[in-house]
Amino acid sequence: MNYSITNKNDEMVMKLIHYFITIENYTPIVVKGVKDEIWLENIEAPYRIIRINSNHIHNMEQYNFDIFRISKIIEQIKKKTLSLKVNTLNILVNVDENFEIGDNNKNISSIVVDDVSKITDNKNILEIFPKIKNKLLKDKEGIDLIINVTNDINAKSLKDSEAFSKIFSPKKAIITPMLITICILTFIAMYIFGNGSEDIGTLLYFGANLRELVKMGQVWRLLTSVFLHIGIVHLIVNMYALYVIGRELEGFLGKTKFLIIFLISGIVGSLLSVVVHDNISAGASGAIFGLLGSLLYFGYHYRLYLGTVIKTQVIPIIVLNLVIGFLLPGIDNFAHIGGLVGGYLATMALGIPGKKKKADQINGTIVLGILVVFLSYMLVRY
Repeated sequence: MNYSITNKNDEMVMKLIHYFITIENYTPIVVKGVKDEIWLENIEAPYRIIRINSNHIHNMEQYNFDIFRISKIIEQIKKKTLSLKVNTLNILVNVDENFEIGDNNKNISSIVVDDVSKITDNKNILEIFPKIKNKLLKDKEGIDLIINVTNDINAKSLKDSEAFSKIFSPKKAIITPMLITICILTFIAMYIFGNGSEDIGTLLYFGANLRELVKMGQVWRLLTSVFLHIGIVHLIVNMYALYVIGRELEGFLGKTKFLIIFLISGIVGSLLSVVVHDNISAGASGAIFGLLGSLLYFGYHYRLYLGTVIKTQVIPIIVLNLVIGFLLPGIDNFAHIGGLVGGYLATMALGIPGKKKKADQINGTIVLGILVVFLSYMLVRY
């Protein structure tokens, strides 16, 4: 933002930048090939993108070309951040006096702001940004405006940086190694106190999942089966996946939420498994898919930072493993699907650091509850 305050338009731009960054939590984004434009983004706001343009607009032909340029840039943002729709507010601060804006584009709303009153008295803007009437700087000019804006934005950037570091800084995992240890010790115990991990009687004794037994009231099998594995290869593959995914997600979400999501994912995966088929099943893969679902939800809300990772790693891993699960025999893919959905909804219900929205948490809780009740009903009925 290399602006020098030389005229009324420059002052208007600085005031708008100050308000949207410090009050509405927008973040500047770098857009290649633009000049005298400021692009701001807040993925949680009604207007995802705010673009402030101080280039001179003098006729409709130039304005239409400007909208065309915005549309092309928005398409790039959609691809980068896995978004289907990006509402954009296009603020013009330098237009001819007699120029009138035509009809707004479907997802691009344009307004002319060459004076503070033009935006603080705009009913449509006030409905979405009610604080702008009182929070937009009005009495600062020249060097005082520059100092005030710079200090406030620097303070906001420092606060955001501290919050970001708190979430993404490396942390020591505790729950993940604990879960791995439980699975390994249980595996060993099946050989010490039973006939091994591939023996049906031993698996059932230690709590493997089986429809008829769950229907008889042994619902604890929905959870205990998560910590059992059939054969050494099954154990090694799942423990490696848990180690890789669990350490990262535990650091992002915190130990308590991570554990709750793991357990809920495992239970929902086991529940869908016994609803669909009546084979003996066991393994942590349903819960691990739940962690992938959780990472998908977390990554979507932090897609400015993790968008590439979600597109190139998380989604391909989920799709590939589900495809393999349907192609190869002996894989309980319904436990994977149930765990994936359960993990996503559990994360939505619990909320994630820095992005909690009460409405999303309520919706996540309700949908997760409906899913569990529906699966339970299907299990009892059939």
